[in-house]
Formats: sequence, C-alpha cells, structure tokens
Amino acid sequence: MTQLRERTAVLEASGVCVDYGPRRRRVRAVDSVNLSVRPGEVLGLVGESGCGKSSLGRALVGLEPAAEGSVRFAGQAVTPLSRRRRPELLRPLQMVFQDPYGSLNPRRKVGELIADGVRLRNGSRAEAQSLPAELLERVGLAADAVNKYPHEFSGGQRQRIAIARTLAARPRCIVADEPISALDASAQAQVANLLLTLAKEDGVAMVFISHDLSVVRQIADRVAVMYLGGIVEIGPTDAVWADPTHPYTEALVSAIPRADGLGALPVDLPGDVPDPGSPPSGCRFHPRCPLAEDRCSTTVPLLTDLPPEYDRAAACLVRVPADS
Repeated sequence: MTQLRERTAVLEASGVCVDYGPRRRRVRAVDSVNLSVRPGEVLGLVGESGCGKSSLGRALVGLEPAAEGSVRFAGQAVTPLSRRRRPELLRPLQMVFQDPYGSLNPRRKVGELIADGVRLRNGSRAEAQSLPAELLERVGLAADAVNKYPHEFSGGQRQRIAIARTLAARPRCIVADEPISALDASAQAQVANLLLTLAKEDGVAMVFISHDLSVVRQIADRVAVMYLGGIVEIGPTDAVWADPTHPYTEALVSAIPRADGLGALPVDLPGDVPDPGSPPSGCRFHPRCPLAEDRCSTTVPLLTDLPPEYDRAAACLVRVPADS
C-alpha cells in the first residue's frame, strides 16, 4: 500500500500489535497497524478514547513492546530498552507526554532537566550549561527560568519546558501524546503552534495524538483515524475532512463544530464503543455502522488504497472494493 509506506519515512510501523493482560485474558489494544511519517511531516492520530492511540504512540518510541510487527526509526529497529541501553541511533526519537508535570522531576531545577537532553546525546558540559536558557527562550519562556522549579509554572509553561527538554536531544522525530488536552484554550493554541513550527522549520517528523479534531485539522499534513485498535482511514488531512470515506471518519468529522454554526447535523452513531477485550467479529465497526451489510459481521476489511484521485487508504467493505 503506497499510501502507508514512504521510502523517505524516518519512522515506520509495520503490522504493529500491542497486547495487555495475561494470555487467557489478553486485550489487543493495537491491531496490525501500518503507518509512516516523513521528515517535516505532522501525522495526526485521532479516534475516541480507548481506541489505542496512546498505546500505539508508546509502542512507536519503545515504551511498550510490540506483540507482533515491528517499528523502525531511521532504519534501526525500535525495541523496549532502558534509557542506559538505548542505542545512540534511537536517541533522536523522543516523546512529549500529556501530563508535563508528571514527566518533570519536581526536585530538580528546570535548567538541569533540560540539560538532561544534552547529556542524552553526549553533548559537551559547556553546551549543557548554555543551551537550556537558549531553548527556553525559543519556546517562549524567560531565560532565567533555568533557576526555577516545575511547580512554579502553569500547565502550558510546563509543557513548553518539556518540549525544550526534548529539543535539547536534537530530535528527528517526536511522538506527542495528547500534548495540549490538559491545557486551557490559549495555551493549547500556543503549544500546538510551537510543535508545528518545530516540524516545519527544523524538519522534525511528528506523530500528533489527539482527540481534538479541530486542532488536528489545523496542524496535521495527514491524519490516521483509529477505531478499536486499528486504522480505518489514513490520508491528507484536507482531503479526509472534505470527503471522508469510512463511515466512522464521517461521523467524527460531522461532529466538529463550525465557526459559522452551519453545516449538517452530527452523525448519531448507535451504541457505545465495544469492549476491546471482546471485539465484534468481522469489521469491528459494523455494530454501529449505518451502512453495515451481512458480510461486514464476518469479513475483516483490510486497509486498502483508493484510486489515485482520492489519495488515501480506508478499511470498509461497502465503500472500498477489494480491487480498488
């Protein structure tokens, strides 16, 4: 599938599965996911809570083991390793978490925390002393913040500090897991714009995980839509938003508020998201799908490239013929 495999990809997942729990009660949180992200590209990863977005993000950086499949960064296999054993080639693969305070040691000054990123890539002592102040200014904070502690900052400011620490490691790829969901509206816009600037000015590849579709639409070049562990549609953001192919994508897009207050009413999906520990047979979306046919309950749809003019891939037996 050409849509999912780019020769220039810096990060690529192939058939990735993530499981939780003992074998007899195994829950497959991520099921056979393929995706790639290129330098300077922002790939948005969206879906309802519990669809597997965060589990996939953690697997992409090696914080969760892949039960099946593989993740490669710059040609190097990504496997769950401790920080001390992490290969040097994988150190430019970084993650920004939803809760910045949880990822910042409250007993250490901000300058020391950012200097960790310099030491991670074996930078010089002089750089570890000078770079934190420079990076703080770049993310919109005062240089003297190096002498303060994380609790002295707001949530948005702490997220900027976390990003500055990530930048100190000179990342080539960042997986940002709900990086703005815990922030107020003004801070959300500032942090989202900061991450977009990093991608476009520094050529950093980025996977932006979020349930806020309006933000994803503004900053992502491509978007991957997840449902119950799998990707149901992936393609250029503008194209997917303008003409969604998968019925689930259509429902998500219809729920985005419009500034003019006009537009069609949101698609009302019946029922709730099924238990991932006991997913439906066939297409996992079929119990809630308004287009479901008998075959949808028995046949698993594959993520299939649509004709070139659509520039995307989707997994739907009804709307995407197998010979597309």
